[in-house]
Amino acid sequence: MKSIWVTGGAGFIGSNLVLRLQEEFSGAALTVIDDFRSGSFPNLEGYRGDFIAGDISRLDWDAEFRGRRPDAIFHLASITDTTLQDQKIQTHDNVEGFRRLLDYLRSEKTPIVYASSAATYGIRAGVNRLSDPLAPANAYAFSKVQLENLARSVKAEEPNWQIAGLRYFNVYGPREGHKGVPASMAWHLAGQMLAGKRPRIFKHGEQKRDFVYVNDIVAMTIAALKSGKSGVWNAGSGRPRTFNEMIEGLNRVLKTTCQPEYFDCPYPFYQPHTEADMSATKRDLKIEPKYSLEDGLEDYCKSGWLTRGRAKAAPKKKQTAVR
Repeated sequence: MKSIWVTGGAGFIGSNLVLRLQEEFSGAALTVIDDFRSGSFPNLEGYRGDFIAGDISRLDWDAEFRGRRPDAIFHLASITDTTLQDQKIQTHDNVEGFRRLLDYLRSEKTPIVYASSAATYGIRAGVNRLSDPLAPANAYAFSKVQLENLARSVKAEEPNWQIAGLRYFNVYGPREGHKGVPASMAWHLAGQMLAGKRPRIFKHGEQKRDFVYVNDIVAMTIAALKSGKSGVWNAGSGRPRTFNEMIEGLNRVLKTTCQPEYFDCPYPFYQPHTEADMSATKRDLKIEPKYSLEDGLEDYCKSGWLTRGRAKAAPKKKQTAVR
């Protein structure tokens, strides 16, 4: 493989993917396309490839690349903030960016792997299976459903074109801190704990999420390309863990002893359980996640990214009574 492009390559998952591709496909020319709306340039420390600063929903692909196409492309660019109120902007940029990219790649049928999301399943609890009806609960999730619809439509017209999508679950790991509010539970709780505060979670911390380490997500994303297959697959751990277990794991790697502070959930409809059915992923992509929550948190902490820019609070000294 001589040329690989990654849209959204300065983002959380994108930057981890780019750096892995740089190692695994050392002979390939890498190009990152990103406008830094959901990305951050420090994430690409150590990257040696080309960079195009551009909004893919408005980029003139022909003018920028003069008709050149890569051997493969990973499409991760999107507005990822699920709390964004402007539905038009989020839907337009996410969907039209993908549409324009497919239009440009169609002549050469360049293999493409794109990021969908577990948010497409909606808020119902339990195991999320590929056969489940989709029920997006926000504009971000709706835009990802539209990406899948668009991919399916184009695939029907071009049956020999590899177009693969992955529904990412609750991803955590290095290079996510720039995201702010949309960053993972691991990132936010670690910040509270390092500041000497009690980590705040909804009562009584027994809600479950399919927390999946970014290294596993990167491996599954590359496996999707290597499979040569088209379709959509879940990308999670397949092993849901509780919020309480997340705090236990963070206490261990951060060497803290913080007890959770429970508070009432303010949302009338809150998803108590997410879990990826990974059977099709294992069967079709020949891969399964390697990191347990404990292993992922340990690797995250060792990377330095979990504590970067965060000073650990000094232990509180006991007051000595004045006599």
